[in-house]
Amino acid sequence: MTTTAPVPIVPVQADAKPGRLNYGALIAMMLMSFFLVTAEFLPSGMLTRIADGLGVTSGQAGQMVAVTAFAGLLAAPTVGLLFPRLDRRSLLVWLSITAAVSNALVAVAPNLLLVILARFLLGAAISGFWSMSISVAAKIAGPERLGRAVMFNSAGVSLATVAGVPLGVMLSEAIDWRGVFAVAAVASALLAVVLRWLLPAVPAERSAKLSTMIAALRRPGIGFGVIANIFVVTGHFLAYTYVRVALERVQEGGTPVEADTIVVLLALFGVGGLIGNIVFGFVVDRAYRVLAVLTPVVIAGLLLLVIAASGSLWATGAAVFVWGFFFASWLLIANTWAGHRMPDMLEAGGSLVVVGFQSGIMIAAGIGGALVDAMGIAPVYAVGAALLLLGAVQFGLSDRISEAHHRLQRR
Repeated sequence: MTTTAPVPIVPVQADAKPGRLNYGALIAMMLMSFFLVTAEFLPSGMLTRIADGLGVTSGQAGQMVAVTAFAGLLAAPTVGLLFPRLDRRSLLVWLSITAAVSNALVAVAPNLLLVILARFLLGAAISGFWSMSISVAAKIAGPERLGRAVMFNSAGVSLATVAGVPLGVMLSEAIDWRGVFAVAAVASALLAVVLRWLLPAVPAERSAKLSTMIAALRRPGIGFGVIANIFVVTGHFLAYTYVRVALERVQEGGTPVEADTIVVLLALFGVGGLIGNIVFGFVVDRAYRVLAVLTPVVIAGLLLLVIAASGSLWATGAAVFVWGFFFASWLLIANTWAGHRMPDMLEAGGSLVVVGFQSGIMIAAGIGGALVDAMGIAPVYAVGAALLLLGAVQFGLSDRISEAHHRLQRR
């Protein structure tokens, strides 16, 4: 198989009839998103337990997230090159199996090195899924309802935060963190069967060439948008990767809160995310430009509030809820932005979004670990807020460049 072999270009058309969505297929995509994201961020909710179990620091254990992102960064732009002819349904099934293998290895790993190697596999599986998801969603629902279809994928992310990660934390109290990863392995394997059964066949969209991504980056405003996405994701995950550390500072009546309360706070983030994902899903096709600037600004303020309000359980809970409400929309906004800006290059656009996400997660985990170990959690959240504001500015510039180019073309 060559990476530049010609592939028939398949126009993006909805399998569903006009006015009707293929909900079974969209729910299958949501389930895959749920299990992959749950597996990716389980370390965030169990970081101190994993660190103790492996005999390493919290900063070192945080590299489980960083290496996952690094693998994803490598996989996102290359998955189409490696499998240029493979039906995207089959690709998603194999990626789910890869995630199952990764989680099983983590469950039995005796040291951090094997855990890191296993998480590398997970990163490749996650990025492969996200890179293909935008074109698969457009195939299922049609380009005119792209935002609505992507909402289902993003709902999987929110559900993972609402139920997946908090459930993992609760299970770790009963069966240890290794048992949680074993459960995740079984769930991922079962999901492979569900995907094969419910997803329609989705042929490769176009020739898998690196030049397609380069051409997409050369479009006016796209490069600025990709950089903005990296800033926003880095800022968020500087905070979220170490959210357990931040929440352990929260006090109620001058006494640090119990582990059960931290689980509730994590669930609040997810509940807010689920609600936000649904709300934004109905307006994102019309308002993605405004949301791309507004959302990072709001989250930046909330990160500072989480640190400043650590003496108040109620204020922290409210801040975490609203943080989840807004960030849950970010993947939805970024994918919708790519879909509307690059409707003829959906796989390339999806890959660029994933590259931005995984770059941001990797940078955040790496820098955050050093900052947490050296100076504590507050500097991490302050830097995260600053990067979010930079991302908002970059997205504003991206819109201006794109609009100026369109005006010149109309003259």
